Amino acid sequence: MSENLEIEFKTLLSIEEFSHTIDYFQLKEDDFFTQINYYFDSADFELKKRHSGLRVRILPNNAEITLKIPQEVGLLEINDTLSIEEAQHIVDSATLPDSGNVFNKLTTLGIKKNDLRLIGSLTTKRAEKKLPQGLLALDESWYNEQHDFELELEVRDVSNGKKNFLSLLDTLKIKESPSPNKIQRMMLSSKKKY
Repeated sequence: MSENLEIEFKTLLSIEEFSHTIDYFQLKEDDFFTQINYYFDSADFELKKRHSGLRVRILPNNAEITLKIPQEVGLLEINDTLSIEEAQHIVDSATLPDSGNVFNKLTTLGIKKNDLRLIGSLTTKRAEKKLPQGLLALDESWYNEQHDFELELEVRDVSNGKKNFLSLLDTLKIKESPSPNKIQRMMLSSKKKY
Protein backbone atom coordinates (compact mmCIF):
# COMPACT_ATOMS: atom_id res chain seq x y z
CA MET A 1 0.00 0.00 0.00
CA SER A 2 1.27 3.46 -0.84
CA GLU A 3 1.20 5.15 2.55
CA ASN A 4 3.50 7.69 4.12
CA LEU A 5 3.48 9.96 7.13
CA GLU A 6 3.52 13.63 6.16
CA ILE A 7 5.01 16.04 8.71
CA GLU A 8 5.16 19.60 7.46
CA PHE A 9 5.28 23.14 8.75
CA LYS A 10 3.88 26.01 6.76
CA THR A 11 3.39 29.73 6.81
CA LEU A 12 1.55 32.18 4.61
CA LEU A 13 3.78 34.77 2.92
CA SER A 14 3.29 38.29 1.68
CA ILE A 15 4.13 38.84 -1.99
CA GLU A 16 7.34 40.56 -0.85
CA GLU A 17 8.35 37.57 1.31
CA PHE A 18 7.52 35.23 -1.57
CA SER A 19 9.72 37.25 -4.00
CA HIS A 20 12.52 37.48 -1.41
CA THR A 21 12.45 33.68 -0.91
CA ILE A 22 12.60 33.11 -4.68
CA ASP A 23 15.66 35.38 -4.84
CA TYR A 24 17.28 33.83 -1.74
CA PHE A 25 17.11 30.32 -3.23
CA GLN A 26 17.86 31.60 -6.76
CA LEU A 27 14.73 29.98 -8.17
CA LYS A 28 13.94 30.55 -11.83
CA GLU A 29 10.61 30.47 -13.66
CA ASP A 30 11.32 26.97 -15.00
CA ASP A 31 11.77 25.70 -11.42
CA PHE A 32 8.00 26.15 -10.99
CA PHE A 33 5.27 23.76 -12.15
CA THR A 34 1.49 23.95 -11.95
CA GLN A 35 -0.72 21.48 -10.13
CA ILE A 36 -4.49 21.51 -9.72
CA ASN A 37 -6.09 19.97 -6.62
CA TYR A 38 -9.72 18.85 -6.81
CA TYR A 39 -11.29 18.19 -3.41
CA PHE A 40 -14.07 15.71 -2.60
CA ASP A 41 -16.34 15.17 0.41
CA SER A 42 -19.83 13.89 1.15
CA ALA A 43 -22.90 16.12 1.32
CA ASP A 44 -22.73 15.98 5.13
CA PHE A 45 -18.93 16.54 5.14
CA GLU A 46 -17.99 13.22 6.69
CA LEU A 47 -14.30 13.70 5.80
CA LYS A 48 -14.22 17.26 7.16
CA LYS A 49 -15.78 16.02 10.44
CA ARG A 50 -12.88 13.55 10.69
CA HIS A 51 -10.35 16.34 9.88
CA SER A 52 -9.46 14.32 6.78
CA GLY A 53 -9.18 15.35 3.16
CA LEU A 54 -9.52 13.69 -0.24
CA ARG A 55 -8.05 15.18 -3.38
CA VAL A 56 -7.26 14.38 -6.97
CA ARG A 57 -4.10 16.22 -8.01
CA ILE A 58 -3.27 16.77 -11.68
CA LEU A 59 0.37 17.62 -12.41
CA PRO A 60 2.02 18.37 -15.77
CA ASN A 61 2.97 14.71 -16.46
CA ASN A 62 0.94 12.56 -14.06
CA ALA A 63 -1.81 12.59 -11.45
CA GLU A 64 -2.74 11.02 -8.12
CA ILE A 65 -5.58 10.58 -5.70
CA THR A 66 -4.70 11.13 -2.04
CA LEU A 67 -6.59 10.60 1.19
CA LYS A 68 -5.09 12.41 4.21
CA ILE A 69 -5.98 11.23 7.71
CA PRO A 70 -4.72 12.94 10.89
CA GLN A 71 -2.37 10.98 13.13
CA GLU A 72 -0.95 11.75 16.57
CA VAL A 73 1.89 13.45 14.69
CA GLY A 74 1.38 14.54 11.08
CA LEU A 75 -0.97 13.15 8.47
CA LEU A 76 -1.19 9.66 7.05
CA GLU A 77 -1.25 9.97 3.26
CA ILE A 78 -2.75 7.13 1.24
CA ASN A 79 -2.02 7.50 -2.50
CA ASP A 80 -2.87 5.93 -5.81
CA THR A 81 -1.11 6.99 -9.00
CA LEU A 82 -3.40 7.96 -11.88
CA SER A 83 -2.91 8.88 -15.50
CA ILE A 84 -3.93 12.43 -16.37
CA GLU A 85 -6.84 10.97 -18.35
CA GLU A 86 -8.04 8.88 -15.39
CA ALA A 87 -7.83 11.91 -13.09
CA GLN A 88 -9.68 14.14 -15.54
CA HIS A 89 -12.43 11.51 -15.85
CA ILE A 90 -12.80 11.39 -12.03
CA VAL A 91 -13.10 15.18 -11.91
CA ASP A 92 -15.47 15.47 -14.90
CA SER A 93 -17.75 12.64 -13.75
CA ALA A 94 -17.30 13.27 -9.98
CA THR A 95 -17.03 9.48 -9.73
CA LEU A 96 -14.20 8.00 -7.71
CA PRO A 97 -12.46 4.71 -8.55
CA ASP A 98 -13.86 1.53 -7.01
CA SER A 99 -10.48 -0.06 -6.44
CA GLY A 100 -7.07 0.91 -5.12
CA ASN A 101 -5.52 1.99 -1.82
CA VAL A 102 -7.71 5.07 -1.38
CA PHE A 103 -10.93 3.17 -2.15
CA ASN A 104 -9.92 0.41 0.30
CA LYS A 105 -9.19 2.93 3.09
CA LEU A 106 -12.46 4.81 2.49
CA THR A 107 -14.30 1.47 2.70
CA THR A 108 -12.48 0.65 5.97
CA LEU A 109 -13.58 4.04 7.33
CA GLY A 110 -17.20 3.32 6.33
CA ILE A 111 -17.30 6.08 3.71
CA LYS A 112 -19.11 5.13 0.49
CA LYS A 113 -17.42 6.40 -2.66
CA ASN A 114 -20.85 7.13 -4.22
CA ASP A 115 -21.56 9.59 -1.38
CA LEU A 116 -18.54 11.70 -2.31
CA ARG A 117 -18.80 14.71 -4.59
CA LEU A 118 -16.52 17.42 -5.95
CA ILE A 119 -16.55 20.39 -3.55
CA GLY A 120 -13.95 22.68 -5.08
CA SER A 121 -10.52 23.14 -6.61
CA LEU A 122 -7.30 25.03 -6.04
CA THR A 123 -4.51 25.74 -8.56
CA THR A 124 -0.94 26.05 -7.32
CA LYS A 125 2.26 27.15 -9.02
CA ARG A 126 4.97 25.39 -7.00
CA ALA A 127 8.75 25.19 -6.76
CA GLU A 128 10.41 22.52 -4.63
CA LYS A 129 13.96 22.49 -3.30
CA LYS A 130 15.68 19.80 -1.25
CA LEU A 131 17.35 21.37 1.78
CA PRO A 132 19.36 19.70 4.57
CA GLN A 133 16.35 20.40 6.84
CA GLY A 134 13.76 18.81 4.52
CA LEU A 135 11.81 19.49 1.33
CA LEU A 136 10.95 23.16 0.80
CA ALA A 137 7.85 23.99 -1.26
CA LEU A 138 7.13 27.54 -2.33
CA ASP A 139 3.52 27.95 -3.49
CA GLU A 140 1.43 30.58 -5.23
CA SER A 141 -2.23 29.49 -5.18
CA TRP A 142 -5.53 30.62 -6.69
CA TYR A 143 -9.00 29.52 -5.49
CA ASN A 144 -12.47 31.11 -5.22
CA GLU A 145 -11.17 34.53 -6.34
CA GLN A 146 -8.41 34.30 -3.70
CA HIS A 147 -4.68 34.46 -4.34
CA ASP A 148 -2.07 33.62 -1.72
CA PHE A 149 1.54 32.62 -1.15
CA GLU A 150 2.87 29.93 1.15
CA LEU A 151 6.10 28.30 2.27
CA GLU A 152 6.07 24.67 3.41
CA LEU A 153 8.86 22.57 4.88
CA GLU A 154 8.26 18.82 4.85
CA VAL A 155 10.38 17.07 7.48
CA ARG A 156 10.94 13.61 8.95
CA ASP A 157 10.93 14.50 12.65
CA VAL A 158 8.46 16.83 14.33
CA SER A 159 10.65 18.37 17.06
CA ASN A 160 13.79 18.95 14.99
CA GLY A 161 11.58 19.87 12.07
CA LYS A 162 9.88 22.67 14.00
CA LYS A 163 13.27 24.06 15.12
CA ASN A 164 14.60 23.88 11.57
CA PHE A 165 11.46 25.52 10.19
CA LEU A 166 11.70 28.44 12.64
CA SER A 167 15.42 28.77 11.94
CA LEU A 168 14.70 28.89 8.19
CA LEU A 169 12.09 31.61 8.72
CA ASP A 170 14.59 33.52 10.84
CA THR A 171 17.23 33.25 8.08
CA LEU A 172 14.68 34.51 5.54
CA LYS A 173 13.50 37.25 7.95
CA ILE A 174 9.93 35.96 7.73
CA LYS A 175 7.51 36.15 10.64
CA GLU A 176 5.55 32.92 11.02
CA SER A 177 1.94 33.30 9.89
CA PRO A 178 0.33 29.89 10.52
CA SER A 179 -2.39 29.07 8.06
CA PRO A 180 -5.14 26.55 7.52
CA ASN A 181 -4.20 23.92 4.93
CA LYS A 182 -5.19 24.36 1.30
CA ILE A 183 -8.50 22.48 1.45
CA GLN A 184 -9.50 24.49 4.55
CA ARG A 185 -8.59 27.80 2.87
CA MET A 186 -10.51 26.83 -0.25
CA MET A 187 -13.58 25.89 1.81
CA LEU A 188 -13.38 28.99 4.05
CA SER A 189 -13.24 31.25 1.00
CA SER A 190 -16.11 29.59 -0.83
CA LYS A 191 -19.39 31.43 -1.25
CA LYS A 192 -21.08 28.10 -0.46
CA LYS A 193 -21.28 27.32 3.21
CA TYR A 194 -19.58 24.05 4.03
